[in-house]
Amino acid sequence: MSNEHQIGIAQMKISDNPADILVAPNLGSCLGIAVYDPVARRGGLIHCLLPLSKSDPAKAAQNPCMYVDTGFTLLLENLLMSGIDKKKLLIIAVGGANINDDNNVFEIGKKNHIVLKKILWKNGLLLRAEHVGDSFSRTLFLHIESGKTFLKAKGETVEL
Repeated sequence: MSNEHQIGIAQMKISDNPADILVAPNLGSCLGIAVYDPVARRGGLIHCLLPLSKSDPAKAAQNPCMYVDTGFTLLLENLLMSGIDKKKLLIIAVGGANINDDNNVFEIGKKNHIVLKKILWKNGLLLRAEHVGDSFSRTLFLHIESGKTFLKAKGETVEL
């Protein structure tokens, strides 16, 4: 029997319970980032709203998961402190869409994705898979037992 955990905006969850399925629903411009160690069978999922914490340091201090720069870093730090091997990490990013910004004024989704790529580069990490951009929302699923990730978009579910 599986335990589905909804990871809402500015939330993060880490698990090593094989029955857990972590779900980041309705990822529009938000970025859902799944990180998994297949040896330790431990992973985490974060649902970030905005790219940079410097836009509101007080809010970032209160909830670092709201921002890609502080949230993804926090997710990595927590996983590394739990004993996982950085070299074995499987990282998947979903979202970063252009929602309600037809004139590309804000480009929040694109900025979220760029910030993530910079952090990955600085840490010598790579994405195993990504499904970002366009103008539709997505849902990301991380199955802790297997490390499999699934994407639900436009009524279809596919494995990433």
